[in-house]
Amino acid sequence: MKKVLLIPLLMMSLTAMAQNVMTPELLWKLGRVTPLGISKDGKNVVYKVTTPSVQENKSDSKFYTLPVNGGNPTEVKEIKDVLKDKNTSPDGKYIVYSEEVKIEKVHGKDFYPELEKSDVQIYDGLNYRHWDTWNEGKYNHVFYKENKEGAVGIDILKGENFDSPQKPFGGDEDYIWSPDSKTILYVSKKKAGTDYAVSTNTNIFEYNLETGKTINRTEENLGYDTAPQFSPTGNLTWLQMKRDGFEADKNDLMLSFKGMKMNLTANWDGTVDTFMWSADGKKVYFVAPIDGTKQLFEVNFPGLTKIAITVRQITIGDFDVNDLVGFSGDNIIVTKTDMNHAAEIFSYNLQQNTWKQLSNVNSATYNSLALSKTEKRYVTTTDGKKMLVWVVLPPNFDATKKYPTLLYCQGGPQSALTQFYSYRWNLQLMAANGYIVVAPNRRGMPGHGVEWNEQISKDWGGQVMDDYLSAIDDVAKEKYVDASRLGCVGASYGGYSVFYLAGIHNNRFKTFISHDGVYNTQSMFGTTEEVFFSNWDFGGAYWEKDNAVAQKTYTTFNPMTLVEKWNKPILIIQGGKDFRVPIGQGQEAFQAAQLRGIKSRFLYFPEENHWVLKPQNAQVWQGEFFKWLKETL
Repeated sequence: MKKVLLIPLLMMSLTAMAQNVMTPELLWKLGRVTPLGISKDGKNVVYKVTTPSVQENKSDSKFYTLPVNGGNPTEVKEIKDVLKDKNTSPDGKYIVYSEEVKIEKVHGKDFYPELEKSDVQIYDGLNYRHWDTWNEGKYNHVFYKENKEGAVGIDILKGENFDSPQKPFGGDEDYIWSPDSKTILYVSKKKAGTDYAVSTNTNIFEYNLETGKTINRTEENLGYDTAPQFSPTGNLTWLQMKRDGFEADKNDLMLSFKGMKMNLTANWDGTVDTFMWSADGKKVYFVAPIDGTKQLFEVNFPGLTKIAITVRQITIGDFDVNDLVGFSGDNIIVTKTDMNHAAEIFSYNLQQNTWKQLSNVNSATYNSLALSKTEKRYVTTTDGKKMLVWVVLPPNFDATKKYPTLLYCQGGPQSALTQFYSYRWNLQLMAANGYIVVAPNRRGMPGHGVEWNEQISKDWGGQVMDDYLSAIDDVAKEKYVDASRLGCVGASYGGYSVFYLAGIHNNRFKTFISHDGVYNTQSMFGTTEEVFFSNWDFGGAYWEKDNAVAQKTYTTFNPMTLVEKWNKPILIIQGGKDFRVPIGQGQEAFQAAQLRGIKSRFLYFPEENHWVLKPQNAQVWQGEFFKWLKETL
């Protein structure tokens, strides 16, 4: 009798649980998985789980091992002895590491020691600030020392005002040992001041421990050279972009073999994110964006034989492959996401083409939620091309109802819009709040060929704007879309898109939200810290009056010139330490909106950069985001 009663009660409980949806609070309780590698014995995946605490306004991390064939995780306090240390030389004699070194005088007290309480900073060139920090004359340098107690480190960039690892995001992936332990290879952009700010020309340098001499292994290439790795057979491999100043150029997989440099992806119409050699040195596996996702690919290495170099897509589906962790037999260990699920560790069998989920850090949470549904559709653009558009539907979607709908504008501008999982621009969370989300792979997105990716440069307000409008107009025809309640949201270039569309939308949209968006291309050129970006994408400087391309950027494609056509509410969000799109962009936009009498709000984060990283600030961001939509949409 009791058992009969318990069964329907249990089913009702499970049904109720499944109707829960994602919330901002729940989003910031999820564990964030970072793979660290395969254990030295090859039996376990080693990874870190970082969990934010809104109450403490910080995050804590724990470390785990997990059998490569599946099983239960084991927490470990110390991973030093579990993982092979890439920073120890292969012969075990030396350790390589990095430290910040004071090289240049910058502060007033550097020049005037008797005025030690002065807080002046003095610069003779650009690169005086980068991302979210000011240049204080300190540079990252690579050191090595003997692997014994009390050994003294040797600075292999001694006296050089250059960084390795690269700032702001470089780590120990920027330096490696050669297989014979005789040299250290490192990535650096050996330019200073203004030359640094206008260039993307990083190179791979090789330092010889015996002679103390350094050579440039990629001197002939003028763009980015990054991610050095040696193949199992000792061939230096790296990623390369050809053109100086173009940060979103095609990223190719390069190889140095018998004195020759080979481009393994030269004839493939795509761009490489990250790569890893097979154990036998005959193939390279890599991740790349393709058709609104990120997938696993392989390319063979035939050496000097007549066998053709062939790129082949390995995985397919509505998900993103992200980190490449390592190999276990026929399996490659990776992380995988989709718009409903944060990263977890998976194993993919290269022979059977099957997936196995290894970690389940957030599985219990997702199993208790009603999830959004993502749909692919292809929209015909105004120039007759087919554009992929992701449509994210609310949990428990009912096609007989009408839903308010958001056009999501991706940043970059050349960032892939794939099955990503964000802790701020989370499309699952937007859908869980009752909004349909329209996310177009507009011009400028990698994953649709090099030509599609490059078309946005110098054309920020051109075809891409028609792409946005084609996407929202197509989806708005659906009976379940409330065409009288359309919103437009985005950050960075997406924020620029919001500002621009606010002046040309012809009353399509009822409200706008722009986060760290470019409002005035002229003042953006004058204040952003990576000048190479504006030089390339804007077509030049605003004072180049004979440069028709650049002048179009600073007039026709400048959102501030359209502000008299703004006629709908706008929320403007700005980080105080955002040096990429500096604070004046948000201030100018808010001031213009207020003086024109447009309902507007300025959400200012003094200590945040281009992102919002602190847990409590992130909660405020989400609260204000959805509060604004409720007020205005």
